[in-house]
Amino acid sequence: MKKEKGQLIVLSGPSGVGKSTVIAELLSQRKNIYFSVSYTTRQPRVGEQDGVNYNFVDRAEFERMIAAEELLEYAEYVNNYYGTSLKAIQDRLDAGIDVLLDIEVQGAAKVRARCPGALFIFIIPPSFEELSRRLHRRGTDSEDIITGRLEKARVEFREIPSYDYLVINDKVSGAVAEIEAILTAAECRVDNRKSILAQFA
Repeated sequence: MKKEKGQLIVLSGPSGVGKSTVIAELLSQRKNIYFSVSYTTRQPRVGEQDGVNYNFVDRAEFERMIAAEELLEYAEYVNNYYGTSLKAIQDRLDAGIDVLLDIEVQGAAKVRARCPGALFIFIIPPSFEELSRRLHRRGTDSEDIITGRLEKARVEFREIPSYDYLVINDKVSGAVAEIEAILTAAECRVDNRKSILAQFA
């Protein structure tokens, strides 16, 4: 049964919690879901593809998009802009396709203000020690950067009460199963099944 309207899903969580892995697994299991590719002004890293990892644009183009109100949300980090295209999301939601956003807590707060019907899910590790272990295991960051990431995680954790759901990523399969359950419950909301109700009136 085709849905009348797609569900906007916002996923947040600290660096190192395993969001990318969880999202990749979720997308492989659920077909009717679109992962929104953000726009950014930063340079592509080795192996990154335009339109796959990010839509890479220059600063002038990004600022044109801001001025034209083409972005659902945007933020600036380390002198680079990151943002989400409003049209790309709206077109898919209107077509009955769920849209998944992977954004940090600041961006999520902006989306909450503009899209109160969105589902907000925060992913946490089983413990703070485990988060530290995962960041060290990556082997990509210096000790200073890891310390900074852990401090930022503590700040982000304070925003958890403003989310709808909390998913614990102990095992990827378990985290994906929890998100699947949340999405199934959302589809069963009376509001989302109004078209079926008409025949019973």
